[in-house]
Amino acid sequence: MFERKEQSQVPGPNKVIDVRSLDAIRRALREYRVDTVYHLAAVLSAVGEQDPQRAWDVNMQGLKNVLDASREVGVSRVFWPSSIAVFGPDAPKRMTPQDAPLNPRTMYGVTKVGGELLCGYYYLKYNLDVRCVRYPGLISNSSKPGGGTTDYAVEIFYDALKKNNYRCFLRKDTSLPMMYMPDALRAAVELMECETDRVRTRRGYNLAAMSFSAGELAAEISKHLPGFRCTYEPDFRQQVAEGWPESISDLEARRDWGWVPHYDLSLMTEDMIVKLSKRLGKAAKNG
Repeated sequence: MFERKEQSQVPGPNKVIDVRSLDAIRRALREYRVDTVYHLAAVLSAVGEQDPQRAWDVNMQGLKNVLDASREVGVSRVFWPSSIAVFGPDAPKRMTPQDAPLNPRTMYGVTKVGGELLCGYYYLKYNLDVRCVRYPGLISNSSKPGGGTTDYAVEIFYDALKKNNYRCFLRKDTSLPMMYMPDALRAAVELMECETDRVRTRRGYNLAAMSFSAGELAAEISKHLPGFRCTYEPDFRQQVAEGWPESISDLEARRDWGWVPHYDLSLMTEDMIVKLSKRLGKAAKNG
């Protein structure tokens, strides 16, 4: 489902709709006879702090609309991503457990906590098979940054390849949990395909892959791009990052449905540089 108004670039049958419209979602599910929904539309953390009302409308009302339409139409399963943004300053900073306190300090985090509760409610009240994970920061070689606090870990690759330097909006020593997009996609599919009796929580499963600081990522990139230089000028996103964990314990996901990440910092960095170099080179040739 898309909150954007521009034409979708997704191949195959698709329809651009507003997740804030229950009727639009209901019509789309019926038109395409949808059996399984992956609901990914959201306003992310940094953008959400600039427009909290929009973040609430898209993230909370959008999710409720998807859940209502899904149970009305007869959708079998719904996937919805929560986030490490559910945690606040009172949660353990290292190896944050599944049952840590959820007291976020951002509207994005508030909507993720509320969304987890809503998903659990719809499972108990309507027996709607909703499943979700708490994603760390996501790094993709195909999607540009979308307004999140962890977006530096994507922006840095673009600037490193284009200019061989990057100005980071977080401190050098700021560590956050991260995940490469191939692992994130695989986690969603594996959770959705596992047997129902193995899903022991209907709120968000903690999910982990790697944790690193901005300085550690810059150092890893320098191994592939000699002379790369990163400077650090923290802005308002630094305060957001400081309220989040440095690393996550995902014992429950590993125990319940066999989650194991494939990418660490080294493998992710190498693949990002190879894939993004090809994509940027092709774009430059065509442009």
